[in-house]
Amino acid sequence: QTISNIITITMKLAIAALLAGSAAAFAPSQSAKSTSALQVSELELGVTEPLGVYDPLGWLETQPESFERRRAVERKHGRIAMAAVVGCIVHNNHIVFDGYLSPSNDLKFSDVPTGMAGIATVPTAGLAQIFLFIALIELAWLPASKYDGDYGVGYFGTNVEDPEEKARKLNVELNNGRAAMMGIFGNMVAEQLTGQTMYEQYAAGHFNPFNDGDGVFFN
Repeated sequence: QTISNIITITMKLAIAALLAGSAAAFAPSQSAKSTSALQVSELELGVTEPLGVYDPLGWLETQPESFERRRAVERKHGRIAMAAVVGCIVHNNHIVFDGYLSPSNDLKFSDVPTGMAGIATVPTAGLAQIFLFIALIELAWLPASKYDGDYGVGYFGTNVEDPEEKARKLNVELNNGRAAMMGIFGNMVAEQLTGQTMYEQYAAGHFNPFNDGDGVFFN
């Protein structure tokens, strides 16, 4: 029951993150306001063909004052999702730290299973440490109140001065973040539907959920 509750909560959080990111409004360049910290127009970022200006909920017209916060939410969720996708791929390939996750529980990093069920094996104290670390990041190190997302770390340690180059890299980040939000959410859904982790799916050649495996599509 506990594992089921944790998985349900995780799924709800992932859905919320995906919806918040995909619902962020995008505006044409003539409406743009410059963000001095980025030296590029925030409203021009993310306007990508073939969708172009994508505002399905009409929030640019009804809630224009909320655009900056929603863009910040989209950017941050995209960054988290990109890290999640990389972490998921790494762990599903059984690349883990040596040693113990919890010596007092005789729990090694290698004992943590792949997939969403892995979170249920982390001791309560470990989960508390994770949440506290995230709170520290959110409130102090990389505060959510800093909407432009520029925390002074540069691009792999270098500061991109050219506005066109910076705009291109920020567009890449936004689009990769959007793809990652869809990717990690799709991975979680596929795992629940098929009953197989990412590793189990590709190890078995199970890329089509309709032709093999043991998930709900096959009963």
